[in-house]
Amino acid sequence: MHIAEGVLSAPILVGSAVGALAAVGVGLRKLPDEDLLTAGLIAAAFFVASLIHIPIGVSSAHLILNGLVGIVFGWGAYPVIFVALLLQGILFMFGGLTVLGVNTLTMGTGALVAGFVFRLMARTHATPMNDVAAFVAGFLGVLVSALLTAVALGASDEGFVAAATALFVAHLPIMLAEGVITLFVVRYLRRSSHPALLKGLRP
Repeated sequence: MHIAEGVLSAPILVGSAVGALAAVGVGLRKLPDEDLLTAGLIAAAFFVASLIHIPIGVSSAHLILNGLVGIVFGWGAYPVIFVALLLQGILFMFGGLTVLGVNTLTMGTGALVAGFVFRLMARTHATPMNDVAAFVAGFLGVLVSALLTAVALGASDEGFVAAATALFVAHLPIMLAEGVITLFVVRYLRRSSHPALLKGLRP
């Protein structure tokens, strides 16, 4: 869901960069030192999942896993996603450096919303509800990011409204896939020796 260079208007780029900088700062303060290794591993998973792109106009479709990042880190998702996007921009020219702020903000906000909804829904330790919460979080992570990306495109130029609509529709299957993937990953983590990664399930 990377927006390419030279597409967005200057006000959107500048405003998003400021917002992303603030969000990354908050995320760094809320990310415990003991979670840094886990953050690196999750950033790597996000990095790899986003490598295979299907072009869609001025953007692209691919797995994101930001819902899972939000479940594990909450606000800490912003710096995790920022690092992964920065490396993608430098190493593979995915997205770009001028749009790093808006891509971080759209995907990070999707992650934040997903994590919040997961913790809200998964207050019970009942397995069915936790599965539902995980699916909804994975779905929402992409949904929110796709909506914000569409808004950024539409606000930059009215000519991008059609592209923004196409981008959102193209990501509907991705939303479903991410919901299923997140469900199975959360289920695995609950049964593994690392259930504490799921902050929404902590007593």
